Amino acid sequence: HLQQQLPEYMVPAIYVLLEAMPLTPNGKLDRKALPAPDAQALISRGYEAPQGEVETLLASIWADVL
Repeated sequence: HLQQQLPEYMVPAIYVLLEAMPLTPNGKLDRKALPAPDAQALISRGYEAPQGEVETLLASIWADVL
């Protein structure tokens, strides 16, 4: 959906799944601790339909916003 709504330069080329964002002792994002993307960490951009009532509602809200 992002590809249809945003200019190409704003859509990430790859996505990396993280269990949690690395934080500094001050609670800010620790950019230096972010892992470099590798082939095993990549997530495809394939479409996944919303599942359940909450996801469907959120998807409809985002569709209206975008």
